Amino acid sequence: MILYEDAALVVLDKPAGLSSEEGVPAALRAHWNAPNAFVGVVHRLDTGVSGLMVYARTPAAAAALSRQVTQSQDAYAVQDGRAEGKAAAPQFVKQYRAIIAGAPDAQLPAAGVLRDYLFKDSRKGRVFPVSRPRKGVREAVLEYRILATAGESSLAEITLHTGRTHQIRVQFASRRHPLYGDGKYGSRQKGSIALQSCSLRFVHPDTGKPMAFSLPLPAAAPWKEFLE
Repeated sequence: MILYEDAALVVLDKPAGLSSEEGVPAALRAHWNAPNAFVGVVHRLDTGVSGLMVYARTPAAAAALSRQVTQSQDAYAVQDGRAEGKAAAPQFVKQYRAIIAGAPDAQLPAAGVLRDYLFKDSRKGRVFPVSRPRKGVREAVLEYRILATAGESSLAEITLHTGRTHQIRVQFASRRHPLYGDGKYGSRQKGSIALQSCSLRFVHPDTGKPMAFSLPLPAAAPWKEFLE
């Protein structure tokens, strides 16, 4: 599970089914045999989704990484035209891969940017796209590229510009391309949600060194259909 660790941070491949906010910190403390160890959560991943995450091991590292997350959100907002300011390269970059239903079409070209207004209904545990801004609605933006199509599914590469709840799942499902295994948002396939946090880039909070991590395509179904 752990891919890299030092005195400031730990990078790991979170398994599906483990909460990123409570489950992973508890597992790390157990692994270190240090029940009171500091574990700073600086970004999140849905419980049902696997993949790369970074956790801070000191409050100073947590603050520095959190500033990178905020800087990246601001940089993407300027890039997308959602805010004014000087263009800058995002420091904290998260990329995902997903298997979605169908092939590229008029609603979902082979590459592009998806922009939606999303409303989170906490009572129903679901997120819904809506037509315009209002109270409780937040804009969601991502860029994507369809890498391959096999049978009735396609493999997509995704870079998040915003970090909304269920964002990737809802934005693709609203265009009639739900993620494999995501029954909550319309998938007919049974199984785990085919979404993986596959690439993570940030700047080390202590050394200033660029850090980059990536995961290979999983060998299990349904991913194996896209292995070369």
